[in-house]
Amino acid sequence: MPSPRSFLFLLGSARTGGNTETLARAAAEHLEPEAAQEWIRLADLALPPFKDLRHTGDGTTPPATGPERTVQDATLAATDIVIASPLYWYSVSGSIKNYLDYWSGWLRVPGLDFKARMRGRRLWAVTVQGDDDPAAAAPLAGTLRLSAEYMGMDWRGVLLGCGSRPGQVLRDDAALAAAKTFFTPETDTPGIRH
Repeated sequence: MPSPRSFLFLLGSARTGGNTETLARAAAEHLEPEAAQEWIRLADLALPPFKDLRHTGDGTTPPATGPERTVQDATLAATDIVIASPLYWYSVSGSIKNYLDYWSGWLRVPGLDFKARMRGRRLWAVTVQGDDDPAAAAPLAGTLRLSAEYMGMDWRGVLLGCGSRPGQVLRDDAALAAAKTFFTPETDTPGIRH
């Protein structure tokens, strides 16, 4: 019997309870009961802007402390990482981009073995956009798919909904139907699902 999955949901919206979070929570309702869930709202975490130290001193990054340590530990504890970001300018939000930038530093923390420890974990995305064209989410999907590939992770695709004003995603019947099976590990082809 496989070990229970442990999901980390990283909320990257500037708004609490927005459409992307609503869709992510709708999908999470259909996880198996034994799957652990941790939800981190990056705006509340006050994660400082990433500082690139690759070309400073010996190029290593010191061990994480404070909010960085909180999100690093949660990342390494999860079997499944869910990026829940509204589509902002055709990509992830600034707080999600800052989080991903921290991965660059964690690759250079002596003894952390970040890349090796991330290999084989699953990366998922949930996003809501105001546009009806699923192609508008392709840059977001590409960013996350390529990041997963670089890290040796299993890219599981994007759950896409439509809505702009708060609560509008609840009128997107196709997205809500896709949410019911989005986190099913047996799903064949990762991509944009709506």
